[in-house]
Amino acid sequence: MARSPFSPSFWRSPLRGPWLTSVLGVVLLGGITVLFVTGLLSYAAYNPDLARVNDKTPDKGLLGFYLFSWPTDPHWLYRLTQGVHVTLGITLIPVLLAKLWSVVPRLFTLPPARSLAHALERISLLLLVGGALFEFVTGVLNVQLDYVFPGSFYPLHFYGAWVFFSAFVAHAVLKMPLALRNLRQLREEKTELVSPDPAEPTVSRRGALWLVGSGSLLLFLTTVGQNFDGVLRRTALLAPHGGAEPTSGPGGFQINKTAAYAGIDPAETNAEAWRLVVVGREGRTVRLSRPQLLQLPLHSSALPIACVEGWSTSDQWWRGVRLRDLAALVGYEDDPPDVFVESLQRHGAFRRAALRANQVADPRSLLALSVNGEDLTPDHGHPARIIVPAAPGVLNTKWVARLTFGDL
Repeated sequence: MARSPFSPSFWRSPLRGPWLTSVLGVVLLGGITVLFVTGLLSYAAYNPDLARVNDKTPDKGLLGFYLFSWPTDPHWLYRLTQGVHVTLGITLIPVLLAKLWSVVPRLFTLPPARSLAHALERISLLLLVGGALFEFVTGVLNVQLDYVFPGSFYPLHFYGAWVFFSAFVAHAVLKMPLALRNLRQLREEKTELVSPDPAEPTVSRRGALWLVGSGSLLLFLTTVGQNFDGVLRRTALLAPHGGAEPTSGPGGFQINKTAAYAGIDPAETNAEAWRLVVVGREGRTVRLSRPQLLQLPLHSSALPIACVEGWSTSDQWWRGVRLRDLAALVGYEDDPPDVFVESLQRHGAFRRAALRANQVADPRSLLALSVNGEDLTPDHGHPARIIVPAAPGVLNTKWVARLTFGDL
């Protein structure tokens, strides 16, 4: 029996072969394409060209060629795209691992390069495998809120996605005709994936696919619930925002950062101390207490909270002052511009954020003072927070201290 992985007879599983590899590859072709597109949409949702505080990848260059102003309709857009991105990514993990297992003998074939074309293919394969593992591992760690990797998740995942998907496209172009031919053939060709000395089978290839599919279904069922409220959220056993809602009552829906984590001092947010500073045209400035804000025209919006980690809530009923009305107070009566939002938050990312003019102008965009009929709780951003349709949760800044309107 061969003891070296560089010997073809070392790999004895009778399951490996072009047919199994092709089936898994076709599934990944569709799934990874959706992951890449929804990932780019998630990046666009941050409006990274608007202000450096929104962009954690400031040196993206040509990689940001597709960026556009993120819309506010439909209001559940980010909830859908990011929910699909995270849930699908976790669901595909068994398929990816099975695919890597099915082709592992190719990583040990000798000689390592038979020609220049073969060498390029091997290099693209290393980028493909390494990129896939990197993207899935960093994605899962981000979902679990475990930031053990060096540097910021955003640039690592963004640049890694472009490297991985470039190698993936090159591999698909080279291998897809062969994969389709393998799927159509009744008899399997002999390739380096087929063991010359196979062991006795313990499961059929179709049985192996059922096993992989069952694993994916299990991950789906224990993840997708984080996109919903109530009982369904408790099924999200693998998500940090699964389980029971954090509290009961009108404020009993998911949060990411508590007031304590953000370093919010209650002495800063009481009625006597807190003032909202609004700056506008030619430096025009107004300072408003919470009672003064409550005297302004108040409006309501039914909007969800959706986070980059994939979790979201159903629509919550927010009430507060429209952002465009606050812009009008400081000289922008007609066409409200962009706004730069600053928070009392001391710890964590996105203490500051920028919103585009189309987001400010939307009548559903509020400086919210209450939710579901009661004042905001400290963890939901008391005394005031931003709520904007279709925006990532981190751009719905909590504990707002200052709004600066103007072109950014």
